[in-house]
Amino acid sequence: MINRRIVLATAACLAAGIGAASAQTTWNLPAGYPANNPHSENLVAFAKDVETATNGKLKIVVHANASLFKAPEIKRAVATGQAQMGEVLLSIHENEDPIFGVDVVPFLATSYPEAMKLYKASKPAVEKKLAAQGLMLLFAVPWAPQGIYAKKDLNSIADMKGLKWRAYNVGTTRIGELVGAQSVTVQAAELPQALATGIVDSFISSGGTGYDTKVWETLTHFYDAQAWLPKNFIFVNKAALDALDKPTQEAILKAAATAETRGWKAWEDKSNWYLGELKAKGMKVQPPSTELKDGFKKIGEQLTEDWLKKAGADGKALVDAYKKM
Repeated sequence: MINRRIVLATAACLAAGIGAASAQTTWNLPAGYPANNPHSENLVAFAKDVETATNGKLKIVVHANASLFKAPEIKRAVATGQAQMGEVLLSIHENEDPIFGVDVVPFLATSYPEAMKLYKASKPAVEKKLAAQGLMLLFAVPWAPQGIYAKKDLNSIADMKGLKWRAYNVGTTRIGELVGAQSVTVQAAELPQALATGIVDSFISSGGTGYDTKVWETLTHFYDAQAWLPKNFIFVNKAALDALDKPTQEAILKAAATAETRGWKAWEDKSNWYLGELKAKGMKVQPPSTELKDGFKKIGEQLTEDWLKKAGADGKALVDAYKKM
């Protein structure tokens, strides 16, 4: 009898263990930036919030620095179910739809308050575009204002001619063309090697990207042009989300709202810190000269006109709505 009870008790424990194991779901969240970047740190905190809120029922594994999929592949991977969630700099997909590139229209939104207004104005259109691809937007977080990195003095646009210019989307490629530079498409995870090998010797990005890539090892100047604040968008495969029970879905949406607020604050808090670190490493961090700034504003006007032509009535309505906020 005792042996039978032991057998039954053991079987019950095993069954409970199997049930618990089968109840846990693991999702993958590929991302394009280093683990110590504020974007990646925010994703890890988001994943932890979800796991805590669901009592371990849903575990989200963050794959930083393009370790699971390269940045341009992430959105498609999530849409096709190869990953359940993903984070991308949405403007790299501007070729798919101009709306995806609205936050990199030069000098349209150049501060965090302006970037938030533009996000609110563009969010419905972005959500609609993503929904058509089987994706649901969870939240978005900006980078710091964009400046120009180089290894020589840039007093005017003419000084940029012949530079090996790193591009990562439609707008940055076009900037290279307009200033007479050689545009080379390089995503963030590949930038350190591209700089070290001389494939590129200049680019436009945030202080955070410069810090992540140890840009001071190859370049010497940073011009704080504050051209735009691009955003990373985090989305989920809608079918995968719908397959979860309602409490788990609600936990994800609640954690996403928290992550969005936390992410915006983290970047606003760290923007000046990054510039300070670049200075501490010996870089010349300075505002652009009047001539260089004026030259970039003219380029910005050209790129804005180009974008509005591509985006059509929807783009104009979006920009008009933003300017009325």
